[in-house]
Amino acid sequence: MRGAWFFICSVLATPVAALDVPSGQPVELQEVLLDQVGTEDWVRFRFVTPGIARDGGSVSYETAAEDMTHLCERLAIPYIGEFALTADVIIIALADRITEFGIPDPDATQFIEAYRADGDTCSW
Repeated sequence: MRGAWFFICSVLATPVAALDVPSGQPVELQEVLLDQVGTEDWVRFRFVTPGIARDGGSVSYETAAEDMTHLCERLAIPYIGEFALTADVIIIALADRITEFGIPDPDATQFIEAYRADGDTCSW
């Protein structure tokens, strides 16, 4: 994984599934990215969640934070296991629209959290 991004799943034409989160907001998986940062393996899960939009959204960061932990524990940890990935750090990123990774989009609202897995639990 050194020095390159690998796309496990790219932008989806249709949602993978209706992902249930505590807030009830609609959530779609945009992509999963693998990277090595220093000596750590990072797995980034990027989701589209229109409910967090600055203009017209109704989901606050505090509410979305519960959703991110839920996605880490219920989707990311099983995914990592299913594909036999190594993950020292799990990133859960929510954006109100599809964005290109690493490209600034000042109009987008994004919430990002980093976790470490401890069994079936994600911790900040």
